Amino acid sequence: MADVQAYILIQTEVGKAAQVAQSVRDIGGVDAAEDVTGPYDVIVRASAANVDDLGKLVVASIQAVDGITRTLTCPVVHL
Repeated sequence: MADVQAYILIQTEVGKAAQVAQSVRDIGGVDAAEDVTGPYDVIVRASAANVDDLGKLVVASIQAVDGITRTLTCPVVHL
């Protein structure tokens, strides 16, 4: 199991949520991607070995998907 998990909230261009969710599902490290309603269009659950790898996953892979306008990464904490 990866040491770091996060939810990544994604805003997309109008009408691109389903396409973005499908594209993001195919990225290594992404555990799930669902299109949703509300202020964000897609919510992703991702995991990585460490925070640096999580950052690389978000910046190099997820943000590179066509149709994404903004992301917000929310690391999971265990209190």
